[in-house]
This record gives sequence, C-alpha cells and structure tokens, in this order.
Amino acid sequence: MQVFMFPGQGSQAKGMGGALFKRFGKLTDDASTMLGYSIRKLCLDDPRDELKDTRFTQPALYVVNALAYYARIEEAAKPPDFVMGHSLGEFNALLAAGCFDFLTGLELVRFRGQLMGRAENGAMAAIVNANQATIERTLIENGLTQLSLANYNTPSQIVISGAADEMAKAQLLFNSGDMRCYPLNTSGAFHSPFMRSAREEFARFLQSFRFAAPSVPVISNVSARPYESAGIDTALASQIDRPVRWCDSIQYLLGVAARRGEQIEFEELGNGDVLTRLVQAIRQQTSPEVIAHIATEVETGSTVAPMGAVAADARSAADKVAAWNRRYPVGTRVTSKHPEYRDLVTRTEAVVLFNQRAAVYMEGYHGYFDLNELTAA
Repeated sequence: MQVFMFPGQGSQAKGMGGALFKRFGKLTDDASTMLGYSIRKLCLDDPRDELKDTRFTQPALYVVNALAYYARIEEAAKPPDFVMGHSLGEFNALLAAGCFDFLTGLELVRFRGQLMGRAENGAMAAIVNANQATIERTLIENGLTQLSLANYNTPSQIVISGAADEMAKAQLLFNSGDMRCYPLNTSGAFHSPFMRSAREEFARFLQSFRFAAPSVPVISNVSARPYESAGIDTALASQIDRPVRWCDSIQYLLGVAARRGEQIEFEELGNGDVLTRLVQAIRQQTSPEVIAHIATEVETGSTVAPMGAVAADARSAADKVAAWNRRYPVGTRVTSKHPEYRDLVTRTEAVVLFNQRAAVYMEGYHGYFDLNELTAA
C-alpha cells in the first residue's frame, strides 16, 4: 500500500526546486505569470527574504510539491493508494487526486496565503516530549485561554497557536523537565480561532469553484479520514482555523494497511523530509493495540473520525458537546480508543475547550478526554 505525502509550511528552503524548474519550464512560467513574480527566483534566490512570509511560502511550496509529483508519476505510472498533505500540502494531495488542475490549485493557495498573511499578533510553537493531556492541562491551569492546539504531529510533538503575548508565557512553562518548546518561524497563529475571519472569507471565495471527485482517496487534515466526494470546499475552509490531525491520519492509514494485511510505504514529495521523520516517530510511538483498534473500525466500514455514539455529522465542537450531554449524564461509563484508558467514568458534563475541542473530564484523571476517542461502555 503506497501513500504520497506533501509537506506544508516549515519545509521551505532557499534553493528548493532547482532541477524541477528546468524540467517543467512551461508550468513554472505559467505559475510565474499567474503570481506576477518569478517563482523560480523566489525559490532559488529569495532576494527579498520572502520565503518565510506565508503570502509567498504557500504558492512556493505548492508549486515545488506539484512539480515533484509530476516528476514522480513520470517515473512510475502506478497511482498511489492514498494521498495526503500537511496543511498547505493538502492542496497538492487534492491536485494529485484530480480534484482541480495545477493553475486552479495555485489560485486557491495564493488567495489562502493572502488571507492568512493578514493575521496579526499571533505566534506558533512546537512542544516536544509532552502529550495532549499534559499540554492542555498546563494551558488551562495557567489561564492561557488564547492558545490552542494546532497541529497534532506525533503523540509527543504538538504545535500550539494563538496570542503572541501568551505564547511567551507558554515557552517558559513548557521548557521544564523533559519538555521543550520551540518557537516556529511563521507569520500568524495558523490553525487556531485567530484565523476565523480568514476561514469565513476563504469559504466565500471557494463558492465560485467546482471540484471533481477524488480519483484516489485523500486524507483530510480536519477529520483524519478520507474526503467525501462532496464537501471539499467546506473541508478546505475549515482547515484554516482547525487543527491538523496528522498523527491521527497516519495512524488511520496504519490501521487500513493492517486490515488489508499489507505493508505500507509513505513517500514524501516536495522539499525536505519533515513528514518522513514525523511518520517514523508516529510508528515508533503507536502501540499495536491502537493499530488493531483502528483496523477494526476500518473493517466495520467507519469512514469518519470516531465520535463514539455522538452523531457523526456534527459539524462543530458545540454540536458534539450538546449531543453528548443530551445522551450521557455525568457518571456515564465510557471507554477510550487508547488501550491504557479502557474503564473510565465521566466526572463532568462535556465542554468546549479552546473554542474548538469537545472534551469531558474523567474521575481519577487530571485532564480532559476528547469526545472523538470515547465510546459509551
């Protein structure tokens, strides 16, 4: 089973794409004409130090990723079994699946970059050697309400995003013990509620486009499951202010491979090896029990992110919380998809954390559990 992966922001580097620009000169020129500047010069020389500016980062990465994909399929005609991308890279996954053409995708990411570039007073940081529960508990206990979890990269590497002033406080808190906090060189608080206005405007922009059904399954950052044929525009807009569920996405594919009894190969197409290293970490840190649980979901035909008995079509954390609280009173026994948390009892009603996460507190544990991982016992 083969998976093509496309990287997002953070993978850009001066000098990227050199051989690809020569190989695909017509596409490179077409991209430069649409953008109004030389994509070749930006990527190879970056004379104005613009590659770190999301308005330029996004088109640059999209073009390099796309050309890397075209080079790859020239070498081997067999299509992959799945495609996926991290944040911006998801547009390349949809391109590879035939949902739109090269220039349409470039038009989308150019506008997306312009919108996201307007965000001010935001920051992002990667926290390593800490799990989701520890990070959330630390934020809550210290009143850092303007920070939220933005990228679930591995079980022990999570990116937080939000207000720049609170991020400075968070760096002190998370640089203790084994935990480390690394500020990211981004120009905004991406994948957080700070991007809500950008998401709303992008949703309006997307209404003028029509997307073809994917020719191969595309894993969505928002749901960590394959896209449906309809709703591509909704998912792309939601991605701007919702977390990237990369770890869940990789674990889902590991479960699919286990269910099929096949070996799985992840191949990164684009600049660098950021995603390849994340996949290695996820595979090392994911237990066989978790993979077996996901394989069972695949066998039963589940194609959406697990939500226990809560309606799978709930579109927001508030909807999930309301549905949960109507059905499950405090004191309900539940089980988690993670094998180490099998016999749990809810201590509170479900709540919305960080304006985006539906969760509930458990007896005997100092932390919230995501409703997506729970099932009533």
